Amino acid sequence: MINLTKFKFLILCVLFVFLQNCKKTKKYSSVEENSTSGFYTEDDLKTVEKYDTHVHINVDDTTFIQLANEDNFRYLTVNVNTSDYPHIEDQRSISLRLAKAYPDRLAFATTFTVKNWGKDEWQIQTLDYLKESFEKGAIAVKIWKNIGMELRDKSGKFVMIDDSRFDPILDFIEKNHVTVIGHLGEPRNAWMPVDQMTIAGDKEYFSEHPQYHMYLHPEDPSYEDQINARNNMLKKHPNLRFVGAHLGSLEWDVDELAKCLDKFPNMAVDMAARITHLQFQSVKNPKKVRDFLMKYQNRIIYATDHVVTPTSNLLVLKKSVHDSWLSDWRFFATNDEMNVLDFDKTFKGLKLPREVIDKIYRENAEKWFPGIKNKSLNP
Repeated sequence: MINLTKFKFLILCVLFVFLQNCKKTKKYSSVEENSTSGFYTEDDLKTVEKYDTHVHINVDDTTFIQLANEDNFRYLTVNVNTSDYPHIEDQRSISLRLAKAYPDRLAFATTFTVKNWGKDEWQIQTLDYLKESFEKGAIAVKIWKNIGMELRDKSGKFVMIDDSRFDPILDFIEKNHVTVIGHLGEPRNAWMPVDQMTIAGDKEYFSEHPQYHMYLHPEDPSYEDQINARNNMLKKHPNLRFVGAHLGSLEWDVDELAKCLDKFPNMAVDMAARITHLQFQSVKNPKKVRDFLMKYQNRIIYATDHVVTPTSNLLVLKKSVHDSWLSDWRFFATNDEMNVLDFDKTFKGLKLPREVIDKIYRENAEKWFPGIKNKSLNP
């Protein structure tokens, strides 16, 4: 006969081992689940709410609003003081109409002209225009590279952004708690011969725009002059909320960009038209690029610099924009092996954690551009 006490003890031992195995299995499953959910996949592009905070929509058309709906994006369309675009008032009118019609998909950034620079009325006219823009709902102000690269004073000297005559304008922007988007200077490639430039897009752009190919103009301000003028301006206005467009013109080395971000805590950068430079650096040192994005995850904002004009083939451009969004998403969210047209090398995606992707694509936009999600607009 089986001893009943021993039998009960045996049953309890078997039960204990079974329960322990269940706990281990459950724990393992939980780890696997967390590991899987800790990262996005390519298929998540359309499910995650995102912002593209640097586009130029200069046509009153809904094609790109539809694309934003399809791919779950919101835009910040940016007015620019350039002769390549409509007059700044026309840009603002188009932006305002789109923002009023689609407030859940689009906000806008205004700018200002330097047409009457040096005249007594320039400051008053500029302040009035900005005041009116803020009242209409503009959430940011774009300062373009014509300051530092085109604008000259009466003596023919280049006017840089740290010129004291800009101080009242910057003070007014700061007082109104509005963000400055600064495209100041150009990529370092602009100061190199075309055959030494690292990115095909730069080779094409500066070949087509020789006025900005600074290698051809050694008498003009240097690359270092442009960066120093921007930094001097930030030193004078430490409380100004500033987003350096195009990776702050420090696209060529994340270490140099890190030094700048450390120096200016009120500065963030957007990635517009410079993601390819991060990819280029990732060919040789993906860990350095990934570590940079992890460390400065609160200061990096997704953007593309896509331009929509009245002469654009909207359907072709729509596909191009979608394809670029998808390519960028793969670079940040997956570890896929990739190639891009800008250089003939293979690299892998960085596979950033979900929480970092969410900051780069959404949370940082809402932090650095207050009002980008829901801004009241006036006629």
